[in-house]
Amino acid sequence: MVKTILAVDDSPSIRQMVSFTLNSVGYEVVEAVDGVDALRVAKAQTFGLVLTDQNMPRMDGLGLIRALRCAPAYRDVPILMLTTESSEQMKSAGRAAGATGWLVKPFDPQKLIEVVRKVIG
Repeated sequence: MVKTILAVDDSPSIRQMVSFTLNSVGYEVVEAVDGVDALRVAKAQTFGLVLTDQNMPRMDGLGLIRALRCAPAYRDVPILMLTTESSEQMKSAGRAAGATGWLVKPFDPQKLIEVVRKVIG
């Protein structure tokens, strides 16, 4: 079964790079432009992994993670932050919100593939 990933980022080029990278190794990627859009998409379909940016308009990554963790379908779904934020303070806020892991942008495509494989197989 193909694992479907929700990629959330307000940058079209980042979404495109994430999609291209993960599609190239057999994952299906659905894109969302911010947290509000991601919640709408996540209600319609369940994903094997959510990959989200932190700094976005309307709803940031931490807000999105908190909202998803309240939904029974997303209690155990891995959620990775893919962001330029790398402070320990932000990482602990991410963990407190329910983030599974953290990748810093700009990301290395091979590293992204490795982390995704480790988290969802």
